[in-house]
Amino acid sequence: MDGAEITERGAGVNQRGVRDHNARLILSLLARSPAAGADLARLTGLSRPTVSTILKRLEEDRLIRKGAPVRGKVGKPSVPMELNPDGAFSVGLKIGRRSADLLLLDFTGTVREQIQTTYEYPMPDAVFGFLRDGLENLADGLDAEAQKRVCGIGIGTPFELWKWHDLTGRAAERFRSWKDVNFAAEVARFSTLPVSVVNDATAACHAEQLYGRGKEFRDYAYFFIGSFVGGGVALNGTVFEGNQGNAGALGSMRTTGPLGESQQLIDTASLHLLEARLVDAGMDPEIMWRKPQDWSSFARHVEPWIGTTAQELAKASLSICSVIDFEAVLIDGAFPEAVRNQLVERIRRYLVNQDKRGLIEPKVEAGAVGENARAIGAASSPIFSQFFLDTNAGLSGI
Repeated sequence: MDGAEITERGAGVNQRGVRDHNARLILSLLARSPAAGADLARLTGLSRPTVSTILKRLEEDRLIRKGAPVRGKVGKPSVPMELNPDGAFSVGLKIGRRSADLLLLDFTGTVREQIQTTYEYPMPDAVFGFLRDGLENLADGLDAEAQKRVCGIGIGTPFELWKWHDLTGRAAERFRSWKDVNFAAEVARFSTLPVSVVNDATAACHAEQLYGRGKEFRDYAYFFIGSFVGGGVALNGTVFEGNQGNAGALGSMRTTGPLGESQQLIDTASLHLLEARLVDAGMDPEIMWRKPQDWSSFARHVEPWIGTTAQELAKASLSICSVIDFEAVLIDGAFPEAVRNQLVERIRRYLVNQDKRGLIEPKVEAGAVGENARAIGAASSPIFSQFFLDTNAGLSGI
């Protein structure tokens, strides 16, 4: 499936370009919730015949399907249209500090298959070898028709990956080779699928926007706390990646250390700090990453980490809102749901006593996607770019 009629962008307001925009608009609305043709016409401002024509074409392309009839008090039941889970698939690779995750995502955001590898450090040859072998494993679970509907590979990775390590000697040289890696060229050695690369925290924000609580807010800031804290921003109901794909690099926000020294947020609100606490206590930090996650055995070390992290995120949230008056700040991370909820509650408490002169205080809410957000968001990137409407299109070039 090449999706040519949907993915091709017309130059100017020509007939194909309008169909492209309107089809993306309808698919984007159906991604939020199923809807009947009459409701789609009302929401889009398009005529009913135009909507009917687009829906017919999308159904023929198997991108959408009829949902269960909704019966009212009078008249015929309404038949909503919904995304077809088998309409498109995408592969997502998350490159993390301790592990890499590879998954197959369907058109509605459901993870069909997922595999993981762990390492001491993510060396390029090992990561791309994992991707190559993993693609074969994922393909084995798809029939021939489904394989044709895999629309691309999304890679979520920290930007400037080569800078965060403490290696020396030959190992350090191998790790620094990430600086010269061309992801698309490396993948092209073993796959013809198109490749998109996105910052891992921005990818997590994409996942929250498409499949989590992002739909509840028009503009919001997003924190994802992994080994290193990162973030993203959503404007006009779409994640804004910026001119160079680095918008929402919230981990680089300035903060002050315990001795008054200048630091970044990654130095004061990341999970590597909790890892250090466990090492100091003589515990193996690997217990943080075991699946399923259960942090009850080291809760006494988690509690002070939550306190410090919440204080830093409360200050950072207000700093962000001094630039854009975000409606909300969403918090998620690679930790159990209970830890996330405690962290959110603590941030709210810290905000009560902060100096908020000249600011509109945002809501602080828990994200809903969880620890898998970076891989899911990476996989969603090809699907979003080929089928959904980017309401910020054009802003990145400003």
